[in-house]
Amino acid sequence: MSHSATTAGAVVHAIARTLAFHQRCDRAGTPTPGLSDPVTARVRDFVQAGQPVHMVLPAFPAKSPSLRKVLGPLPDLAEALSLDALQRLCAHIAAIHPAGARLTICSDGHVFGPTIGVSDPVIDQYQAAIRAMIARRGLRHLDTFCLCDCSSLLAGGAGHEDRRAALLAQHGQSLDDIRTGLLRTEDGVRQLRGIIRFMAEDDWRGDDARSATQVQREAKLRAYQVVQRSQAWGSFLQAVFPRSVRLSIHPQPRGSDKLGIHMLPTADAWLTPWHAVAVELGDRAVLMKRHQAEAQGARLIHVEGRPSHYSAWTGGRRPAFKDRAAA
Repeated sequence: MSHSATTAGAVVHAIARTLAFHQRCDRAGTPTPGLSDPVTARVRDFVQAGQPVHMVLPAFPAKSPSLRKVLGPLPDLAEALSLDALQRLCAHIAAIHPAGARLTICSDGHVFGPTIGVSDPVIDQYQAAIRAMIARRGLRHLDTFCLCDCSSLLAGGAGHEDRRAALLAQHGQSLDDIRTGLLRTEDGVRQLRGIIRFMAEDDWRGDDARSATQVQREAKLRAYQVVQRSQAWGSFLQAVFPRSVRLSIHPQPRGSDKLGIHMLPTADAWLTPWHAVAVELGDRAVLMKRHQAEAQGARLIHVEGRPSHYSAWTGGRRPAFKDRAAA
């Protein structure tokens, strides 16, 4: 076996081992024991070429608009710890692969903004804060890519709405085709139900005059748009990064060309840092929805005057999490 083939095997094994705890399970509820053949092939191509293993992760769009889930519109400890986890993943690969590893966070907030009820200026602030967090924390393996960087869609002076329209025109399917495709398979129906649940939760307010049925109906209509935009963004990223290893924040079926991961422990396979808060449990943190953390009596922790996370640890304040916080 050649040295490059041996190294490729070691990198694949390291990725699988590193992601074993963080990997989002398939629908059977059991972790996939190794990387799929398509993911393995992409890793091997980079290693045998002596190039950094490049991964892309569509993620970190914007905070949920629901204050039942999050602390506010800006990144907090949930994002900080998640970015740290991605940095460690890359560092682990770089420790065995001399060319190293790089991970591009493809921030898709502007793709979904009107559909998820978050304005473009709020998304701009969130994404700028993510870039600042990466720089401040010295996460040298990470970089970002967003709709604003998509020069192949439209000229640089185009606005967010123009870029969204161009993305859908060039890479999107019709809503009728999206609906038909989702309803055709059990996995598609499961995905649709999960998105509807998230949309309804994000849209619900304590003073809402709408009935639960009306909220669900509106969430269902927007769920199809979310899938449409997600698929268009995925198609575009494939064109921009055709060789890259594709990561996903959603559970992936066995054999997928994407590797599903989550960055922090959570009991809900669909929960993300931007739909949750970090809750300190002594030597580790988990993701929970804000109302769940508060229902368990967790204490809100501020860092430098900003809400950062919750603590459910009863042994006193742990400075390690304060030092790692986002503020």
